[in-house]
Amino acid sequence: MKSFFVKRDEFGDATDVRWGRLILTALAVVFGISAIFGSFAIIPTGYTGVRTTFGQIDETVVPKGLAHKIPFVQSIQKVNNKQQEATYKGKIWGESSERTVVYADDVVVTYQINPEYSAWLYANVTDYKQNALPQTLVASALKAAMVSLESSKVTNRSYVEPAAREKLQKAIDTKYGGEHVISIINVNINDMDFEQQYNEAIAAKSRAQMAYETQKVQNETAIAAANAEAEKKRISAKADADQRVIAANAEADAILAVADAQAEANRKLAESLTNPLIEYEKINAWDGKLPTVTGSGASLIDLNLGETEK
Repeated sequence: MKSFFVKRDEFGDATDVRWGRLILTALAVVFGISAIFGSFAIIPTGYTGVRTTFGQIDETVVPKGLAHKIPFVQSIQKVNNKQQEATYKGKIWGESSERTVVYADDVVVTYQINPEYSAWLYANVTDYKQNALPQTLVASALKAAMVSLESSKVTNRSYVEPAAREKLQKAIDTKYGGEHVISIINVNINDMDFEQQYNEAIAAKSRAQMAYETQKVQNETAIAAANAEAEKKRISAKADADQRVIAANAEADAILAVADAQAEANRKLAESLTNPLIEYEKINAWDGKLPTVTGSGASLIDLNLGETEK
């Protein structure tokens, strides 16, 4: 073996190294090792492989694990089938259903390439890692989501983000001929707002509403105070009237009691008067003098002077 790489003389002594043979042998070894290792490819979990033969893409997707290939003839490219994020900077302007101008900025789309379409995407989309979800398509989907919502909901993420995800999924399916090549997992909008003029108008309206509410509270307070004062006066007047009624009733009751007592006394007196008693009282009241005038009708007799005509 040594004589294969070393030139010797007739006595067996080494005189020179056969560099050509040494280089060729080294190249053969390297080629052999490269051929061995180049015959296999490892597809990790979350990826699929796309096999190409002299640049021609095989439509059959290579699954995860150890894959065989022909060295120097075939190659296997890995396609990421995990969830990925694509970020789109810059304002995307649109309108609500009421034609209120609104914009979205710093949009992040979470998506996933479906494994069965890895080879198709690799074959049909140039630089698919950058162009699988073009920004123009994302912007169009966002505008469609905006115009489907009212102004009161268009900047509310719980409304606009699901609408944007739905619109984007339909748009990407249409782009790829109705095939579900990419699944849109989520659309996140980090900054969304109305144009400045609309915000200023909303702020002015808010201030006016606050002033109105404040004035309304003040008016209601003043009315409540006036009603309370009126009620106080009414209660006071009613109390005075009730007192007067009570006093009048008491006075009437007193008068009635006196009258009842007098009537009762008169009744008892009347019951106690008898003819003998009356005669007795007359006698007690007589002063012992006889009457000086007696008679009836139209003639009177003066007992002292004689008969006279009245």
